[in-house]
Amino acid sequence: MKGPNRLSIGELSARSGLAPSALRFYEGRGLITSERTAGGHRQYRPDALRRVGFIRAAQGVGLSLDEVVTALGSLPAGRTPTQKDWERLSTRWRPRLDARIDTLTRLRDQLDTCIGCGCLSLQDCRLSNPSDQAGRLGTGARYLLGNTPADAIEIPASERTRLPDLE
Repeated sequence: MKGPNRLSIGELSARSGLAPSALRFYEGRGLITSERTAGGHRQYRPDALRRVGFIRAAQGVGLSLDEVVTALGSLPAGRTPTQKDWERLSTRWRPRLDARIDTLTRLRDQLDTCIGCGCLSLQDCRLSNPSDQAGRLGTGARYLLGNTPADAIEIPASERTRLPDLE
């Protein structure tokens, strides 16, 4: 029999939008807890729904499950977290969110041009990334990561790899 103010795994699944297997995984990682009935069925306190929402939001901003475990471990034990507790945690995400917003904005604004990935797509990048200069700046999509063509200054001819002509 289900205890008062408790959710079964099916109810928590329906309310959270997560599969029961995901909830069992989260429980195995210590992210949520359940109590067992005499028959061995899981029962979750109502704050488990809030914790699952927190986990999903944290993953949405790019936190790893290990970071989520640490964050949830900083919450008080034995009581439902308050608005102040959640504000303290979410404030730590602000720099990461701002960086993701900046990256997504650059991606949106540069989708139809070369993003300086160093891929040597000469037909597309010859003007924005001649001689693969952006590749000197490091791995990945350099312009998307915040570099500009001005950052990729001309490589001395002696250090340049000869690129094939497109004509």
